[in-house]
Amino acid sequence: MSVIGIDFGNESCYVAVAKSGGIETIANDYSLRATPSCVAFTGNNRTLGVAAKNQQVTNMKNTICGFKHLLGRKFKDPVVQQEIKHIPYRVEERPDGGVGICASYMDEEQSFTPEQITAMLFTKLKTDAAVALQAQIYDCVITVPSYFTNAERKALLDAAGIAGLNCLRLMNETTSTALSYGFYRQDLPNPDEKPRNVVFVDFGQSAIQVSACAFSKGKLKMLASTSDLVGGRDFDTALANHFSNEFVTKYKIDPRTNKKAYLRLLTESEKLKKQMSANSTKLPLGIECFMNDTDVSSSIQRTVMEEICASLLQRVENCMRRCLEDSKLALEDIHVVEIVGGSSRIPAVKQLIEQIFGKTPSTQLNQDEAVSRGGALQCAILSPAVRVRDFSVTDIQPYSVMLAFDNENGQRTDMEVFPAHHAAPFSRLLTMYRREPFAITLYYANPSPCLDPFIGEWQVKDVKPSANGEAQEVKVKVRINHNGLLLVASAQMVEKKEVQDAEQNGANEGDAMQTNAQPSPTEPNPQEGQQTNEAMDTTSVDGASSEDEIKSPTKEHEKTGWTHRISRWFSSDDKKKKKLSNKIVELSINSRTHGYSQTEFDKFFELEGKMISNDRQEKERVDARNALEEFVYDIRGKIQEGGNLYEYVADDIRDQICIQLDDVENWLYEDGECCEREVYKNRLSDLHQKTDPIKVRHDEYEGHPQAFNDLGHAIQMAYKAVELYRKGEPKYDHLTETEILNISEQADKTQKWFDDARGKLNSVKKIQDAPVKVADIRHEYQTLTTCVNSVLNRPKPKPPTPPPTTKAENNQNGANEQNQEQQQQPTQSSDQKELKDDSMDVE
Repeated sequence: MSVIGIDFGNESCYVAVAKSGGIETIANDYSLRATPSCVAFTGNNRTLGVAAKNQQVTNMKNTICGFKHLLGRKFKDPVVQQEIKHIPYRVEERPDGGVGICASYMDEEQSFTPEQITAMLFTKLKTDAAVALQAQIYDCVITVPSYFTNAERKALLDAAGIAGLNCLRLMNETTSTALSYGFYRQDLPNPDEKPRNVVFVDFGQSAIQVSACAFSKGKLKMLASTSDLVGGRDFDTALANHFSNEFVTKYKIDPRTNKKAYLRLLTESEKLKKQMSANSTKLPLGIECFMNDTDVSSSIQRTVMEEICASLLQRVENCMRRCLEDSKLALEDIHVVEIVGGSSRIPAVKQLIEQIFGKTPSTQLNQDEAVSRGGALQCAILSPAVRVRDFSVTDIQPYSVMLAFDNENGQRTDMEVFPAHHAAPFSRLLTMYRREPFAITLYYANPSPCLDPFIGEWQVKDVKPSANGEAQEVKVKVRINHNGLLLVASAQMVEKKEVQDAEQNGANEGDAMQTNAQPSPTEPNPQEGQQTNEAMDTTSVDGASSEDEIKSPTKEHEKTGWTHRISRWFSSDDKKKKKLSNKIVELSINSRTHGYSQTEFDKFFELEGKMISNDRQEKERVDARNALEEFVYDIRGKIQEGGNLYEYVADDIRDQICIQLDDVENWLYEDGECCEREVYKNRLSDLHQKTDPIKVRHDEYEGHPQAFNDLGHAIQMAYKAVELYRKGEPKYDHLTETEILNISEQADKTQKWFDDARGKLNSVKKIQDAPVKVADIRHEYQTLTTCVNSVLNRPKPKPPTPPPTTKAENNQNGANEQNQEQQQQPTQSSDQKELKDDSMDVE
């Protein structure tokens, strides 16, 4: 099973996978690492990714791009209204106040939610990853901008679920970049030393995010994060407006009145912006047949662009200064400033970084793929299928979150439950005293990051007064989970009752054990499935209506306050007679927050499955049509004069086939434009029945020369083997006369068949079927070679081994051999004998 990280960008997406060799970025079906965030609708099918981007100009109204900032927002939201200015397709308000994206699909006008469009893009990324890795993809980590609200995050999770992805975590892009920076570093300081502070500037196509992070060995902690919705596309728009004003004066045309022309101008402006990042000279702009058959041209220099975009650069500077202020870091405490994102290559942005932080920006990270690589690392850490060393990540929540409830007197109480830049994930335990069910509301404090600051409302049920009518203690846990979502996780009611000492010592001893075993309010409840490194704080509300009375004590105060409360319960005058017993009761909670209901989610999930099935069927239909069209053009060129099938078909048959091909061609461009796959396959089958005999005839005649050459060579080799045997070749002396006679007779038989077959072929024309098939020639060749090889390849028999002799015979034979040697040797001189004896002594 593979784990992937998805960098979901406004312009393009990147997918990275964690492997044993490290992190690798996956290429799509066009062998590109970047997949455009585009979804196009063409007739009865969808086109996703690169193919959708390529038809943006020709199919502008049905090509959906730049929909990232529409997720989870209302139609009347100022951000949505600003985004509508950048997009050429139609957007409408849905009945629930959300955003509806209009497109023509299945021959009718349909409205899709941004979550549905995002799910379509995720389906494409999932398919590309599965093809590249040859494995099914389920688990993933999706990176999101740090400024995404609760509604936007929930919408992205719904989109991932519709696409069939199991999102293990929504990770902030700033945190993902920091993880990819620090995970492989071996020079980080120890936890007991001063951490290394690094600033990351992520300047992308639609937004800038600046964050400060503290690194220690094995962990990172985000200190601050600021953002602004200004990106590279705003620079493109500024340049396009500059040229538009010039064209109004120079050519009397305004591209802003023509969406297609303005889109072309934006594309050329983006190219110029990239060129000016590496070139300070004046660069030309030229577009042919731009508008009203008019060719336009102009030029611009980098200094002019910086003057045009001065307001945008000021916003970038303000964002950086806010991050420096929020992080409370001195310039000398910052180790390095890392830049990522395509727009960070603009020279003016680099100058601002050096001016504000006093350091030259570093480019150690891959500016385009760093975010996705960090997501893949996080997915590997979370997945049980991959073994990765531990690396602690502490994120932050960028907005101030308020909590509201009605106290016992019916008065509304508002309190700040999570301040801006609060650590995440984190849980806070609130203690309240209630006699009846109540509601808790979470919302963003002013200034709100969106039009609707509402986060959610949670109804706490089953609260009732004690036996004597007093308010019960209720503990409510409010959490920022690992996805950055804010929610009320659980609610518990502590029922207290007094019991006699005798009863306590006897039958109710288990209640005391339950009291002592209850979880401490300063620790997270393990039953709620939160992460082990999730921090937790307690706040005692006690029904107070003044925010000044609501405070979060330190851990020492929490411990002391809890001990004081327990001791107060047992410090009454009759403590020898009575004791308090606590019973924890889990309370049910009904929530109303952002995101789809289960019914809506199931409907969209089923609809996405139908569209995937329809895309597959449409692809098969189009492939069948293309196959038929390709066959028509291919076979027509082959059977006409000059084609390789021309001499193998009779003139009258050729004319009939050509007429049928013309009819099919005309039908394809008229009535056969949109037919079922089976119709195209049947038409193609009819053509094959007419043309396949011609192809077979061609293959037979073209294969005859080589087949006859092989057979003739085999006959010659057989005759040569017989001749060598007749001449007494030693290697054949183990063969018998009968075997050689069989080879000779088989060769004569094959030679006769060879001559007859050649004669038959010479007497027929090529427009007739061949009387001799290539398969017949191969059969004769196989028969002859089998006969010859079975004889000639038989190994020679081994020489016979002598019979074994007895020991007495061996001794007698040895003595006889020794006597023979003595008789044959001449008599040696005495000097030679002495020398031999000396040699023996030496030995």
